Amino acid sequence: MSRGEPPVGFIGLGSMGAPMAANLLAAGFRLRVWNRTPGRAEPLVAQGAVLATDPAGAVEPGGIVVTMLADDRALEEVTLGAGGFLERLGADGVHISMSTVSPALARRLVERHRERGNLYVAAPVFGRPEMAAARKLVICVAGEEPAKARARPLLEVLGQDIFDFGQEAPAAHVVKLAGNFLIASAIEALGEAAALLRKSAVDPAAFMNLMSTTLFACPVYQNYGRIVTEGRYAPAGFRLALGLKDAELVGQAASGSVTPMPFADLVRQRFLAAVAKGRSDLDWAAVALGAAEDAGLPAGAPRKE
Repeated sequence: MSRGEPPVGFIGLGSMGAPMAANLLAAGFRLRVWNRTPGRAEPLVAQGAVLATDPAGAVEPGGIVVTMLADDRALEEVTLGAGGFLERLGADGVHISMSTVSPALARRLVERHRERGNLYVAAPVFGRPEMAAARKLVICVAGEEPAKARARPLLEVLGQDIFDFGQEAPAAHVVKLAGNFLIASAIEALGEAAALLRKSAVDPAAFMNLMSTTLFACPVYQNYGRIVTEGRYAPAGFRLALGLKDAELVGQAASGSVTPMPFADLVRQRFLAAVAKGRSDLDWAAVALGAAEDAGLPAGAPRKE
């Protein structure tokens, strides 16, 4: 993509979207941004972005728009709702959808985009806000080849790895949900192991050091093992309420494809219980507190950095 092209629209400036947009600005892309809370755009405006008054105002006909939003409702609203951008995006426009949303919504949006001559490319990401800021996101992409070709220069700025899952956009969203299911399952397992160790008077931190440097030497066990053993659930890198949303989406995808996922049901119940206990705004790793409580251990107040 030539930097001489129209400004890129960027919609959604939360804990992930803001650093992603900042990286695009730093790489020389011109941006028009929109966020439900305009104040979140102020640092980007100071760096040269233009603030739009509604989602449609963030896009140029035939241009590119990136969305990074919390859920299906938010994505559908900015795309198809009052002030939504779909009509203005017009022929040959490309929508890069980087949110964690349902494959069912992606299928609807692909059709709505196709009706108007523009393209939807799915590009959900793995990574927390610090990885977004460091341009180290792992990006899953799927969609028609022309859309992916136009999206790639932006995606190369935002992530360290891009994995292509073909021409059917919903496939990338299924991959994202399956990946989040694995991460949530690992957190549950870490919580249960930590509870066993604590009940047996064994230092969980020493155990996590062993596992995360040998049998489970990978970022999920290293990062979440540390969070669980230290009890550092605030501030949240990824809110527990959003973890419940993703667990619900996994269940919907499983039902829609007639795929039994009994462990996914267990994980969803853990997240539901954690939300019921008032933990929505903690990091989603706080779902591990349920295992401690079941073992009769004090969960303790969350520690902050």
